[in-house]
Amino acid sequence: MTSVMTTYGRIEIAFERGEGSWLYSTDGRRFLDFATGIAVNSLGHGHPALVAALKDQAERLWHVSNLYNIPEQQQLADKLVEHSFADTCFFCNSGAEAMEGALKVARKYQFVSGAPEREEVVCASGAFHGRTLATLSAGDSEKYREGFGPRPDGFHHVPFGNLNELRAALSDRTAAILVEPIQGEGGINPADGAYLEGLRAAADEFDALLVFDEVQCGMGRTGHLFAYQMYGVKPDIMGLAKGLGGGFPVGAVLATEKAATGMVPGTHGSTFGGNPLAMAAANAVLDELLKPGFLDAVAQKGVRLRAGLDDMAARRPDAVEEVRGVGLMIGIKCVGNNLEVMTALRDAGLLTVVAGDNVVRLLPPLTASDGEIDECLGILDTVFARSKAD
Repeated sequence: MTSVMTTYGRIEIAFERGEGSWLYSTDGRRFLDFATGIAVNSLGHGHPALVAALKDQAERLWHVSNLYNIPEQQQLADKLVEHSFADTCFFCNSGAEAMEGALKVARKYQFVSGAPEREEVVCASGAFHGRTLATLSAGDSEKYREGFGPRPDGFHHVPFGNLNELRAALSDRTAAILVEPIQGEGGINPADGAYLEGLRAAADEFDALLVFDEVQCGMGRTGHLFAYQMYGVKPDIMGLAKGLGGGFPVGAVLATEKAATGMVPGTHGSTFGGNPLAMAAANAVLDELLKPGFLDAVAQKGVRLRAGLDDMAARRPDAVEEVRGVGLMIGIKCVGNNLEVMTALRDAGLLTVVAGDNVVRLLPPLTASDGEIDECLGILDTVFARSKAD
């Protein structure tokens, strides 16, 4: 037994330094980081604005309780509200906490609206919403649930993208519909626009709330600040994390005034959530994303990456079955085993991450250059060509 609990099958690499889109290992190797801590390092490594914001805040104040006003929290909430559907925000520390909070907001809304029996949440197949007991139940992986006792009740799964089955699952006990606009862990599966529009209509018809999980697909990854903006479909509640802090642990629950009507003092809380240090990081990240032209540049980089991958798929059908995704959230469905492909890419100097459905994910920093995107494409082409030769 090791002193660090063995919950991870760790790769035998340790990194000592990061710069932009690159990571440097303790044994002197250099890697192009298109995994970014699983869509976390949105501004890459060592971004000057993020480093400066954290240094400045660390010298002044790290943490105070939410018993007091936290100006940095108010600043971030104001900006998120201004640039989203939401009227209010709650801050926490992770994606799983954000989705737990989102579920609580939805159920509490029904309770204070005089429908306490409305506790059920309709979820999608292939979903991943976190590793807590409730988010494991909202997700769709028996492997992750095994051995953790009875599941929290009230979660029903229907096929992702199937409106007919979704509507059939709704009832007068439904509190909310929960979906990722673009499934991440499930294999980079973007929702169809008509499907999300149908979810919005069904939620309104059945007096349910629509909850989006944008923990992975939010914060600029699609070339829009939030993925829902690409579809033009607004949720009532949304969970954020990962790229929000650029590597610093921070999550958020965004909600409309209507959805958050039950969230009064004492209903929810977090010791560390929204503390000054976390808020300094998130404010710095959001300020960068909101600079004129930043998100347009992300969208253009996504087009460049996708064009190269589509060309590769056409040339190498023996290695690439399908390319899917949006912006800088791209999945390559492999012909060969995705774990073996990820290993070969890492050996060639490119960091990626696997997902469901035999997919390798490319999640580069939003600041990656055109040259780095081309270098990624070159490594992929070389590795796929080698696999054909083997």
